[in-house]
Amino acid sequence: MGFGEALSRRQLLRLGLISGAAVAAPGLLAGCNRDKNQLLAAVEGQFPQAWSQQLPAGWQASWLGDPEAVARSKAALWALSDGWASALPRQHLQPIGVEAELRRLAPWAGPVSRLFAPEGSPALAFPWAFSPWVLVLRNRPDLAQRRAEGWELLLDPSLKGQLVLPSSPRVAMALLGNGLEPLMALRRQALAYDERDGLNLLLSGEAQALVTPLQRVIPLLRRDQRLQVVLPATGAPLTWQLLLQPAPGVSGSVAGSSAGSGAPLPAAWIQKLWDRSLLEGLLLKGWVPPLPRAVIEPVLRGFPEPVAQLLLPSDGVLERCWSLPPFAPEARLALQTLWDAAAP
Repeated sequence: MGFGEALSRRQLLRLGLISGAAVAAPGLLAGCNRDKNQLLAAVEGQFPQAWSQQLPAGWQASWLGDPEAVARSKAALWALSDGWASALPRQHLQPIGVEAELRRLAPWAGPVSRLFAPEGSPALAFPWAFSPWVLVLRNRPDLAQRRAEGWELLLDPSLKGQLVLPSSPRVAMALLGNGLEPLMALRRQALAYDERDGLNLLLSGEAQALVTPLQRVIPLLRRDQRLQVVLPATGAPLTWQLLLQPAPGVSGSVAGSSAGSGAPLPAAWIQKLWDRSLLEGLLLKGWVPPLPRAVIEPVLRGFPEPVAQLLLPSDGVLERCWSLPPFAPEARLALQTLWDAAAP
């Protein structure tokens, strides 16, 4: 939301750089007793059905058209990315209340669970998956062999007009730093700014390179030999997938509807993340829970080595990856000004 998503997409729509397709209508709720059930609201296609199908009795999933619809829903549990979650008023969320399960996550998931509030603040989110942004190439083994150059590959002359960048200016700016000259050079490379539809541009041959969260491309790698993925050794921005509980009786954060029920989070369902069978299914779809390496490594032994290394990079690479905390208004304005100044 904000500078990270919504503002940039409105600007780019005016520029004609991304599709203006209408938001999909919310999916139908399953079952006929939905009023008696607690709902998990998630964007359709952005939450693993293998996990949602294991919700306990009294719970069911509701598939909606976009994150805004999730954040205005009356569900007891919201599934949102960290960008959307961080923009919600904190008073509209209640502590997530699964301290034992949070302690079993990798330590570097802690700041995300607090939505980047100082240490000691209550955990408002359960980070169930993370994904680094990566460079995906189509039929460019020559560039893939130069992966040691990292994000500088984005500026290769052969990619001018062939590169799809993130719709979020903040993510795009994080790849090469916030200097004006490298940002101007990067923007001259862009064919479009839309990682969601960018895979279609890449697979159709209209683009040769795409910056996108790793999760979106993992399911394609086994069946499309044209694709090469570069996760720079210098690290990459991370995107997170979170579970949040709206506070009971408060107005929805996006619209005026009442959200939240006060129902406790189903801890036994959360614990299924540690089940090997479910974990393997999540990893095959590119969803990587932030679990300790000792938990994930045994599951990845049956994966092709290149895919396993992408899903669970070395500790050194992970330490050089970074999350994107929410902006202060002044910093948001400064980066927006810089982004606009770098336009071709």
